[in-house]
Amino acid sequence: MIDLRFSTAFQMVLSVALADHDGFRCTSKMLADGLGANPSFVRQLLVPLGRDGIIAASIGKGGGLHLARAAASITLREIYASITGEKRFLHARPSAPPRCRVSANIEPLFEKVAADADKALLESLQRRNVAEVLSELLRLDKVRVARGGAKIVPEREYILEE
Repeated sequence: MIDLRFSTAFQMVLSVALADHDGFRCTSKMLADGLGANPSFVRQLLVPLGRDGIIAASIGKGGGLHLARAAASITLREIYASITGEKRFLHARPSAPPRCRVSANIEPLFEKVAADADKALLESLQRRNVAEVLSELLRLDKVRVARGGAKIVPEREYILEE
């Protein structure tokens, strides 16, 4: 089963960062609508993001979601760790009886391959922060609009009418 928690949380954090950047109010309902996701799933993901100081929520009139600290200080690895606890990316299949040289040695071999892949991915996520990714998103949006895509105003961020 594919785990969509990180990719969903990543999109949520970017949406909140964009709302902060453009100066519009962002709510969990807006996030759920924009993601086409169940609002309870969005709220469930907001719990660890809030606990780990990535997203802050304010209540009351004019309340909403904001980044809990500067976008440049939030790495993608922090988002991943907040949501998954740095769960392994690759998993070995259950042990097979040692019937040949491959099955007799696959566990330690696969463990090394998986550990190297996990390390590389986590290092890549550590090198990227929300400010850089938001800047890239804004650049991509300018390209999209220049190619004839509909311009989206901040208040209608989650309603694409193309």
